[in-house]
Amino acid sequence: MVGDPQIRRATNRADHHRIPSNPKSRIPNHIWNALAIATATLAAAQPQARAADVLESIGAIPAHLAGRFREAVGFQQADSGEYLVFDRRSHAVFAIDERRTTVREIVKIGAEPGRIIDPTAFAVDADGTFAVADAPGSRERIQIFTSGGSHLGGFTLPGRVEPRVVLNTQILSGIASMEFTGKTILISQPETGALITEYSWNGSALRSIGRLRPTGHDDDRAVHLAMNSGLPLAAGDGGCWFVFQTGAPLLQRYDRDGRLLFERHIEGRELDEVLSHQPTTWPKRRVGDGLVPIVAPVIRTAAVDRAGRVWIALVAPFTYVFDRDGDRIRTVQFRGAGLIAPDSFFFTKAGRILVTPGLYEFPAG
Repeated sequence: MVGDPQIRRATNRADHHRIPSNPKSRIPNHIWNALAIATATLAAAQPQARAADVLESIGAIPAHLAGRFREAVGFQQADSGEYLVFDRRSHAVFAIDERRTTVREIVKIGAEPGRIIDPTAFAVDADGTFAVADAPGSRERIQIFTSGGSHLGGFTLPGRVEPRVVLNTQILSGIASMEFTGKTILISQPETGALITEYSWNGSALRSIGRLRPTGHDDDRAVHLAMNSGLPLAAGDGGCWFVFQTGAPLLQRYDRDGRLLFERHIEGRELDEVLSHQPTTWPKRRVGDGLVPIVAPVIRTAAVDRAGRVWIALVAPFTYVFDRDGDRIRTVQFRGAGLIAPDSFFFTKAGRILVTPGLYEFPAG
């Protein structure tokens, strides 16, 4: 009977799958009871859509210091405690002491080595060494600096800037995808025939990682390359992740030898509307002597935390968190003065998350 305690416990775990009364004239009770238990247990085991965890800000750079910045799109911290702020519109990098009382400019605007102009990306190593990607004269350049802003080296890539993935006014493709491991630099470069190119500090290409995916736009090279643009992310074991930012978003994991371990689709109800309205043609922007299609992203940014989990910020103000096996374990929203759609993440030694825009600090839990 449906009143059996075993059946009642199963139905309580899945009360949205109510078990109908037994049509006694058709099914014997013992068979009906067994079916009811199996149905309710299966329903209870089905994964249910979970509400996003809302993380509330627990701090921020004080307003009298934050007012110094025009467009802070990078906010990171060395293990020494000093904060570094990358101000894209000021073409500069600033340092803030651990107590958040003073700010000083450590890299200034300029096209010459040791200065930056038209910067697009910024990354800090644990010891405070940091890299900046910029583009003097529309030539893509990577520079490495000490924690105090002294120039250590760098290199310029051949060719000129060809933006493919743009969000508002922010270029996300090419050197803007730069990941600094402290020893090498990873860049998304689908024009080479591979997803990721790893460079040494002097600009020597050390290896290529990952095959381009079929896009259905193979006859339009610019669109095909844009659909293979993404974010390379260093993993703690010497391997790396790759997040496709456009088209159908995917997450791939590579081992330290560059072999693909697995691939996961990035999907969820927070993405459904965006993906259902994906265009089939894209506006073009004049770059040099030609017109280049500009593809809007589905993914804003991504980063790996110190436990090896991948945080992926969608264009909508939601962030998906994936574990080391590529399984989505969490959906997060960040709230400061209001909901925040992150432009960057950084995970501190103290277990905090630094987020732009807003120069906010959040708990990881």
